Amino acid sequence: MRQVSREEILDFVTYGEQRDAIRDEAMAAKVARRIVVADALSFLFENRTTVRYQVLEMVRVEHLVKEADIQHELNTYNELLGGPGELGCTLMIEIADPAERDVKLREWLDLPEGTYVELEDGRRVRPTFDERQKGEGKVSSVQFIKFETGGATPVKIGVDIAGLRAETELSETQRAALREDQIGRA
Repeated sequence: MRQVSREEILDFVTYGEQRDAIRDEAMAAKVARRIVVADALSFLFENRTTVRYQVLEMVRVEHLVKEADIQHELNTYNELLGGPGELGCTLMIEIADPAERDVKLREWLDLPEGTYVELEDGRRVRPTFDERQKGEGKVSSVQFIKFETGGATPVKIGVDIAGLRAETELSETQRAALREDQIGRA
């Protein structure tokens, strides 16, 4: 998938004028790309629309004007997209109760390695992830992971670790969105 370019990032004043329309487009993209597993895990497959929106929001909130600062945000968020044949994903552990969340973050230390997508041919693909998102005997509640699918579209996403085994079948709308991302139109 083609990365978001500097030319696509508006200054924060111009973005403010167009924010509602851009946000609506990004939220629609997220709906089609968010898959929930076991009521506590939310997988958001990123695409150019979601990444552009995140960068624009950072520019707006932080009033970024220096080219180096804007480029830093672009570089950071473009990493979420993955390279050719990859699907980039933000995995969020969504447990409202802080005490319960803390326990699960310790129990689910193997979550990144235990996550998978299943492709149409039945193969399970495990993600690559950033080892820096683990520490102090627990996993971070937000993980940035990439699935090397070779351009194939996932049909299921799941997790298989001690204490948590669950799988969600992707809807046709979700599959279509990821298929579109794989061919680089989004």
